[in-house]
Amino acid sequence: MQALTDVVTPGNFLIMQVTARPTLARHLAELGLRAGQRLTVIQTSKNAAGMVIFFQGQRLAVSDEIAGQVQVAPLRQVDAAALMPLADLPVGERAVVGKIEGQGQLRQRLLDMGLTRGTLVHLIRVAPMGDPLELAVRGYKLTLRRQDALAVRVERMAEHG
Repeated sequence: MQALTDVVTPGNFLIMQVTARPTLARHLAELGLRAGQRLTVIQTSKNAAGMVIFFQGQRLAVSDEIAGQVQVAPLRQVDAAALMPLADLPVGERAVVGKIEGQGQLRQRLLDMGLTRGTLVHLIRVAPMGDPLELAVRGYKLTLRRQDALAVRVERMAEHG
């Protein structure tokens, strides 16, 4: 994970967190800049001129001050060997959805809940008997049965850049 200002080459990134003061964080969230969203860096920060990103179908100029408060991780091709069941993710960890293995109605229900490829998920807690799991996905909390979570394959995110 790194600050958006530390990005040195253009490419695709996943927003991991916004560390701004609450008022600014709320404003950025209203613009859509919040954990779990994807963006593309078009032009990196040079000579305090800010940077240009492509986000939600539009180009956006971002000052270095704001970019420094947005923590991102590079989005890369998912390595199938690195995928693990969401049900096996340790509590408190973050991961990116790599694949949905369920079939039919289960698959459609998982997709409808927002568990699509490239989505950031955070396992908040697991019930005392191991079922269900509470997740943070796309800005909301989701409770998922362990059996259903086995159909979601994820890649753990490193906490440091």
